[in-house]
Amino acid sequence: MLILNSGGTFNKRYNDITGQLEVPYDNLAIDEILAASKVSFLMAGVVYKDSLDMDIEDRKRIAQIISQSEEAEFVIVHGTDTMDVTAEFLDQIFDDRVIVLTGAMKPFSIEKAEASFNLGMAIGFAEHQEIAGVYICMNGKIAPWNKMKKNRALGKFEIVR
Repeated sequence: MLILNSGGTFNKRYNDITGQLEVPYDNLAIDEILAASKVSFLMAGVVYKDSLDMDIEDRKRIAQIISQSEEAEFVIVHGTDTMDVTAEFLDQIFDDRVIVLTGAMKPFSIEKAEASFNLGMAIGFAEHQEIAGVYICMNGKIAPWNKMKKNRALGKFEIVR
């Protein structure tokens, strides 16, 4: 399994100087969660952006890493606003891998439980999923990417039929 970090709210930290929540150029949040699990996973930082700032080149970079990897399972930590866009892009390219996108509605630096829960659930699902596809794992639910939508009014993801 390969875990790819593309930034998003999951990774945001408060910058004391600017007073803003920013996506840092590191993997600290994921590293801390993985260290607590006492299990070793391959992990790489790919894009360090808010997902609203991601573009087609960022998505191509993620796809290139997946296509060049010998791994069959991938977890992508991604911002929640456009994870469906990335999921759709990857779904058009891959039909032989398990790809799970996850993230957090609140930064790990502020609320550790949600980010940890989502990442752990995504890892467990990816490790044992036998049906290739692109999935979204959020708020205690996992479904194919086109069956999981962000309900902005409620601030959570829901499975849609």
